Amino acid sequence: MRTILTRALIALAITTVAAFGADNTLGTWKLNVAKSKYTPAPFPLKSLTITREASDGGVKQTTTGEQADGTAINASYTAKYDGKDVQVTGNAPYDTIAIKQVNANTVTDERKKTGGPYKATGRTVVSNGGKTMTNTVKGTDADGKEFTQILVFDKQ
Repeated sequence: MRTILTRALIALAITTVAAFGADNTLGTWKLNVAKSKYTPAPFPLKSLTITREASDGGVKQTTTGEQADGTAINASYTAKYDGKDVQVTGNAPYDTIAIKQVNANTVTDERKKTGGPYKATGRTVVSNGGKTMTNTVKGTDADGKEFTQILVFDKQ
């Protein structure tokens, strides 16, 4: 009886470690403009691709695309899921981000622009089937105006 209980506890421990180590946001995601929303209008993006790779207890994210006015988007960061600010390189509207993993399908973040009014919080959720990722962000943009964006991505 004790052997069965010991094996069950070991199996539970292994399963728990694997579940907390999973991150279903990893991969390449392409923006579905038709399903995405931005308030206030107009929608500021023409295209966006996010590539998320595992990186030493966290993630490396590279974002490329094009704004509605034709300006190229190219930004990246590498962060652990510890909620501590890290630098964002490239031309994102924010220069620091802090991320936390809620579970295998959900990541939250806080974005800020040093010395500027941009400040926002985000929640990224991967669907149960793993084919769709929704990023909801609310905050104050670079002009000091409130905004809400709901970006829907399809797994590539």
